Amino acid sequence: MSSRERILGRVRRALADVPPGEDAAIERAYLRQHGDLSEAETVDLLAENLADYRAVVHRCADGELTDVIAGLLTARGAKTVLVPPGLEAGWLGHATAEQVQDRSESTAGELDRVDSVVTGCALAIAETGTLVLDGSPDQGRRRITLVPDHHICVVRVPEQVVSSVPQALERLAPARPLTWISGPSATSDIELDRVEGVHGPRTLEVVLVRDQEGA
Repeated sequence: MSSRERILGRVRRALADVPPGEDAAIERAYLRQHGDLSEAETVDLLAENLADYRAVVHRCADGELTDVIAGLLTARGAKTVLVPPGLEAGWLGHATAEQVQDRSESTAGELDRVDSVVTGCALAIAETGTLVLDGSPDQGRRRITLVPDHHICVVRVPEQVVSSVPQALERLAPARPLTWISGPSATSDIELDRVEGVHGPRTLEVVLVRDQEGA
């Protein structure tokens, strides 16, 4: 018996008591999160784990976001910034960099010449320090966050922050193109020499922005 036949046999036995055409309920008895963190502690954990993955974390109130983004682009020396079609217009209101619109006909070479990209996110996972993008209008297509060397990602706290992966999966639409980002792009060779920017941005900056009432 081949491995394939063995696996399929186990699946058939597991589904033997399920009536044809009906979905079997899946037991999900695993922990949905570790510990009982407050809202503020969950955001702090996210910031800590993002930094542990070598992302650069900034915090600000909603009214400060425009200046923060402009400052990050200036500090980077960015002359051009890629803009997803649904990004809030006010976010780049004080930026001096030329805004480049995402176009379907843009080549990888053209995207590589863009200095920075600014996006929102679908949500962020505190326990793993992970940002999830789902291709919504404020995030754009996956390629615009993989080719430019500098990515600024805005996370609204606390509403876009969840504690764990199970909580994230409950809120994400599985049919959307999900991109899971834990820190800047990096890889290591057999000697564990770390190289950043191999298959994505070399620098990831995350802005945790809280509305004025919660600031």
